Parts: sequence; structure tokens; C-alpha cells
Amino acid sequence: MSSFHFEIVAPEKLMFSGSVQSVTFASSEGEMTVFANHAPLMAMLKPGIITVNEEGGAVQKLFVKGGFADVAPTGLTVLAETALPLADLNAAAIDTHIADAQTDLDVAKTLESKRLASEKLDQMRELKAALAL
Repeated sequence: MSSFHFEIVAPEKLMFSGSVQSVTFASSEGEMTVFANHAPLMAMLKPGIITVNEEGGAVQKLFVKGGFADVAPTGLTVLAETALPLADLNAAAIDTHIADAQTDLDVAKTLESKRLASEKLDQMRELKAALAL
């Protein structure tokens, strides 16, 4: 199977850069899997898990809160709002994120800040449920 170059960049750092066999992610249009020589496209990411199948057979999974995916002839680039390796997550860390989001929602003053806090809270609860933690 052919490989292609993949990068996932979060505001904090470059999370992954290398040759991969495929990458699967949730977009606003549905779940997508990108392979080598995929047609060019741009997609808005939904919160969810990105599964990276590396060239050597290793599999990495990351949780993203949103962002954009850009498939080009040179490969796939994901610009994520936030990216967290699943290996780094545990129930206590997710519970802390849930508590923080609930606090943000409780103190939110404007409709927009309430919407954003509610969205973050829902994302963290979905992540916890998806990981069965």
C-alpha cells in the first residue's frame, strides 16, 4: 500500500509528522479516511478521534476538539484547535476538563460564552463516553 505525508498541528506543538498508510477523522460531512493519492479537499473537523495508521504498522489515536483538514498532492495536514494523544488521557484528566467546563458554563455571562462553554462540556462528556472511562 502506498504511503503519504501527514502532519497534525495544534497551537501548542506539532503533534505528528511522518509517512502514513491512512488517516481517519470525523468531519462536518461525516467520517473520512484518507489514503495516498486522495483527491484534494478541505474539511472542517468535528470533535472526535483521529486514527493514524503509520507506514510501519503502528497506530496512533488523538482526540481533537475541531479544526481543519487539508488534503493536497503533497499529503494531509490537520490544523487542530486542540489535539490530545489518547495514551495521555485518563478518567481523572477528563473529569478535570469536565469540571472546568462546568465552571465556565456556570459563570458565563453572554449567550456566546454560554454556548462555547456548553459545547466544550458536551465534547468532554462525549470523549469520556467514547473511551468508556
